[in-house]
Amino acid sequence: MISDVIMLLTAAFVLIGSFFALVASIGLLRLPDLYSRMHAASKAGTMGSGLLLIALAVHAADAGVFARALAGVVFFLLTAPISAHLLAKAAYSVGYRLGPNAVRDEMADHTPAERD
Repeated sequence: MISDVIMLLTAAFVLIGSFFALVASIGLLRLPDLYSRMHAASKAGTMGSGLLLIALAVHAADAGVFARALAGVVFFLLTAPISAHLLAKAAYSVGYRLGPNAVRDEMADHTPAERD
């Protein structure tokens, strides 16, 4: 009985995590510019990998594996948004433009005047 519940919970986490990973990969292929792609990769990719790690922790049913998986989820949650932000800021300062559907460039006021 308990093992059936654990298997169903694991399967649910794997399916939901795989869905988020699929959405992240589709976002990388379909979105118009670097910044939108980076947003898809950091948000949906972090959610997908976090849920897959939680599925591993539930399936293993071991305290050591659970602690390492939880540490991995926390690591993803702390590092993915920060690295995506820093990469986007570096890409903007190098000169990567926003996509054709962008409404407003809020960073234009914070950059040096020598930009074209």
